[in-house]
Amino acid sequence: MSGLVAFAAGAVLPAAFAPFGFWPLAIISPALLFFLWREATPKRAALLGFVFGLGVYTTGTYWLYTSIHGFGQAPVWLALILMAGLVILMASYHALLGWWVTRFWPQSTAIRALLVLPLSWVVLEWVRGWFLSGFGWLSIGYSQTDTWLAGFAPIGGMPLISLIVIMMAAAISWLIQQQFADFKRTFFASGSNLIALVVLVMPWILGAGLVGMEWTESQGQGRDIAVVQGAIPQDQKWLLENRETTLDLYRSLTRQTLDADIVVWPEAAIPDLANYVADYLREVGEEAREAGTALAMGLIRSEPGEVTDPLSPVEPAPRYFNSILAWDESIQWYDKHHLVPFGEFFPVPAAVRQWMRLMNLPYADFTRGAASQTPLVLAGIRFAASICYEDAYATGSHRMVRASAALINVTNDAWFGRSTARYQHLQIARMRSIETRRFQVRAANDGVSAVIDPQGRLLATAPEYQSAVLRARIEARSGLTPYLRWGNVPLLGGSLLGLAWALWRRRRVAMAQRFAPDN
Repeated sequence: MSGLVAFAAGAVLPAAFAPFGFWPLAIISPALLFFLWREATPKRAALLGFVFGLGVYTTGTYWLYTSIHGFGQAPVWLALILMAGLVILMASYHALLGWWVTRFWPQSTAIRALLVLPLSWVVLEWVRGWFLSGFGWLSIGYSQTDTWLAGFAPIGGMPLISLIVIMMAAAISWLIQQQFADFKRTFFASGSNLIALVVLVMPWILGAGLVGMEWTESQGQGRDIAVVQGAIPQDQKWLLENRETTLDLYRSLTRQTLDADIVVWPEAAIPDLANYVADYLREVGEEAREAGTALAMGLIRSEPGEVTDPLSPVEPAPRYFNSILAWDESIQWYDKHHLVPFGEFFPVPAAVRQWMRLMNLPYADFTRGAASQTPLVLAGIRFAASICYEDAYATGSHRMVRASAALINVTNDAWFGRSTARYQHLQIARMRSIETRRFQVRAANDGVSAVIDPQGRLLATAPEYQSAVLRARIEARSGLTPYLRWGNVPLLGGSLLGLAWALWRRRRVAMAQRFAPDN
């Protein structure tokens, strides 16, 4: 029965995120798991944590089937294997958490419940965000973009919100464990119970005061933005017979926006290598430049491969980049750095890659852009650029964001079909604006294209699944939030110190008990 409860608690957790927004589940769901761990052995806690994780990622990432099989054309069995592998890997983090906590703190004490559990959760969530390329999707802090807890994002980012949410979950679990027979006499006499109540109440009070803080200030540079959303269906986009229609569509929509200061196309807007449509791009770019409009285009491009052996008769394979081309006073490029495993690069042996080629599956890797790139300057505003899922790696772009006055993200969430993934991805983008207190322009192939203000609110969105032009006005912002200045260092450092103290205290208590004289 407890295993079924753990799975159900995990399975409902994705409803805390967009588009559903039932954010209390982000507190209640982990609280149920923590309650199940109260008397569990390390082995049992690991199993319950694993089952909880299976629930979370089975219901939370179902849309991968659409991406891998529906649009990626992978066989059903391969799609299921890849999905199962991801779900099992993600569930293993919850299993490790359960084992770690119950192995080293076997007694359900206030230290374990109110300190060790939350700190361990946030450290493992951070590891999950980068280990093996990282998968930060459904990190629990994202669920709070529309609550007062979002006020903590400029201070410690989404990870700080995760810590607060899990502290609340741990506090609820702890309070449920306490004896309520004589509520007035025993409940308020316990210091740990009072601490748990403070944990449940105080963040809302502080968050309400923080949520409206500016942190950054306007530079007085207002710009009219236009997002061109072509809405070419993913299964039609790369068909040769649709190529000219797509080119004409983007040219036509762009001409409708030449009264704007900045026009943005989505990721890989044109279904061809930029090298092969160079004349077309020059014509559109020069037309925009003559109208006084800066233009940012999401494109796929290639470069000649690097020559490692000049005597080799074999030509080096070309390198492919997922990029943004910016037309303004000068031509600028941004190349995607954080690539998606099994989507943009394939960490498989050569024999498997050869099999993928024979099966007519994608097998060629994109090349990573430089880890440190300069902002794109469009209409006098410096933009920190990101492509698709890169916006899920907050601190990876902090150096560029610190030198920028706004954010720009181009994406193609058509890969997710009509699923919840596109709204979860938009929620991630909103968190980046909240953390940095900067406007963000987001161009998506068929939605959700949006302009986001520094508080994470949607100023404007384009209608989904149809060709459209989205217009809004943004401002350049200056100044650094604490999170943009310091990143995750204070939170992670404090969490590790807290866990080290808890381990030291546990060892000290154990030694005292071991050498205590018999009574």
